[in-house]
Amino acid sequence: MTLHVKSRSPWMSFATPERPALDADAHADVCVIGAGIAGMTSAYLLAKKGYRALVIDDGPVGHGMTSLTTAHLMTAIDDRYYEIERLHGEDGARLAYRSHAAAIDAIEAIVAHEGLECDFERLDGYLFLPPDGDPAALVREYEAGLRAGVEGLAWADRAPIDALDTGRCLRFPRQGQFHPLKYVGGLARAFEELGGRIHSHAHAVEVHGGEHPRVVTAAGARIGCDAIVVATNSPISDRFAVHTKQAPYTTFAVALRVPRGSVAKALLWDTLDAYHYVRLKDAEGEVLIVGGEDHKTGQARDSETRFARLELWARERFPMAREVLHRWSGQVMETIDDLAYIGRDPGADNVYVITGDSGMGMTHGTLGGIIVTELVHGSDIAWAHLYDPKRKNLKAASTYARENANVTWQYADWIKPGEVGSEDDILPGTGAVMRRGLQKIAIYRDEAGALHEMSARCTHLGCAVRWNAQDATWDCPCHGSRFDAFGEVINGPAIAGLPAVESSGAPPVKPSQPPLDTRPGTSV
Repeated sequence: MTLHVKSRSPWMSFATPERPALDADAHADVCVIGAGIAGMTSAYLLAKKGYRALVIDDGPVGHGMTSLTTAHLMTAIDDRYYEIERLHGEDGARLAYRSHAAAIDAIEAIVAHEGLECDFERLDGYLFLPPDGDPAALVREYEAGLRAGVEGLAWADRAPIDALDTGRCLRFPRQGQFHPLKYVGGLARAFEELGGRIHSHAHAVEVHGGEHPRVVTAAGARIGCDAIVVATNSPISDRFAVHTKQAPYTTFAVALRVPRGSVAKALLWDTLDAYHYVRLKDAEGEVLIVGGEDHKTGQARDSETRFARLELWARERFPMAREVLHRWSGQVMETIDDLAYIGRDPGADNVYVITGDSGMGMTHGTLGGIIVTELVHGSDIAWAHLYDPKRKNLKAASTYARENANVTWQYADWIKPGEVGSEDDILPGTGAVMRRGLQKIAIYRDEAGALHEMSARCTHLGCAVRWNAQDATWDCPCHGSRFDAFGEVINGPAIAGLPAVESSGAPPVKPSQPPLDTRPGTSV
């Protein structure tokens, strides 16, 4: 089933074809779960090394979080080089730079080798201060970037924004951008030409590592393999090991039409905590894409306000902007020490995970595929220890404690009243959590007025979900699991949907054709 959410990014007009469902047991050298950039990069590189790989996903290639990215290809790390240096040392910062630079180089090489038409291009990026920003922050980043070996890092008099004098800023040369769905769609075709197999509508419900790894789908198909790659944004292969070390954040984006040639082609980032990021996309005319205004998933209900702030921020700096064409949100996983978790799953032999994109999913996903391929192949790679999911970083202990205290606090929802006192308070097309005795029930009233009632208990670790009006989803505020309006799981770490409960109103009838063919999905 294709799931229903409201967010629709400008990439989604490009449709990647669905592959056939997996209707029988199968065997492969490697089973890759998730057909986003991390999964498809892994599958492609494994196939290039001669492995028989099989990819499964709930939906079409790339239509998970990859379809909701703004697709910046950056060596200008979101969390700053001075923070990477503090947490991982100068050697760690140098490896972080080299790995992200290598990821962009790998994308460029694949585009050229496979002849992919995905709008890939190199361009400069600029890191600038907001009004009243502290210039010392840029100095610290410049000095740390030089120690990390960032090639070409230099001062610029101002960022290329005509309506705003940003003052002195940092220029990062040879960044990149592309169309993410065209790229992963091209990767998928190249992978299949190498003999690889991709199956849509194949939802993994069991992941077993050990001496004889296997994956079981919701349809009952068993996939025997020698190794498993879990590339599902947030891993579904364990319940605790990784999830206590990263936190889910929702980020927002708007796309506005601008006259062609009116905005300089560059990547732009400011230094605010919930920072803003900007790029152009070629379309009919040009489209200015602006993102930011992040919050912890499931822990804010002001998406309209955040979209309004994004639009205002964009119009003040780009007064030529015209109508808003798209508004959407996506989810990023922020790790406690600012680098992704890529490598062997801490809880299972012969299982590998790629997660913790920290706002840099396109490069983290790509270097994730590179690292995992080398580990499966038994080769050494210099970056592997830096991204090892088993790592423990005492310098990040305070962040670990704060994030897990936040998770613990979310369980207090179970003793709080419901959001509404009666089903009558829920309008068509909306949802709310209602208390019924000792239970909390997640109730969605569809556009026809029928009620759909399900347990509000997330099937991962039991937090109470909350209604997300922007995307028409139920979001878990603990570890970021997301479910569509009818309770079907669309983003891990949960594997199972919210169980239905008997409705006190009209019996629920789940529509066979939801009105919009988009979803966050389960892939990175």
